Amino acid sequence: MDKVALYPGSFDPFTIAHYEIVQKTLTIFDRVVIAVGYNISKKGFLAPEKRAELIRNVFSEDKRVEVVIYDSLTVTLCAKLNINHIIRGIRSFTDFEIESVNADVNNMLHPDIITMYLTSSKENSSISSSVVREVLKFGGDVTRFLPKGVTTDYLKSLI
Repeated sequence: MDKVALYPGSFDPFTIAHYEIVQKTLTIFDRVVIAVGYNISKKGFLAPEKRAELIRNVFSEDKRVEVVIYDSLTVTLCAKLNINHIIRGIRSFTDFEIESVNADVNNMLHPDIITMYLTSSKENSSISSSVVREVLKFGGDVTRFLPKGVTTDYLKSLI
């Protein structure tokens, strides 16, 4: 049986740092389901369908990666998909503090689901979706912050 992990996030947009976490996940698990979620505390930049389209394009050649859109609790999605591992990317200590609280709550709701943390490399630790949105808003080229094959123009075409 395949070992499968869920990598949830808003991915608004998907960055090279997210891509790095997926690649690290695939060294541990046979498959990863990238779950594009709705974040009620954030105003969306790209529609969830456009975010999922971008991610599917990035991984179009890798059958170990699946992309889904969800609007429920992450642990509810895990239970529905029969997945027992959640992957969370960590760029800083602040990320860890936030993610550890989420993991504690998830564990209270579904004790059988394990959250694992994978850290970004130093070169990607400052790259976030909000940085990409900010640079793009002011006309900057964000191609270096995006996975290979995703350009500033492509990202703009999704808006």
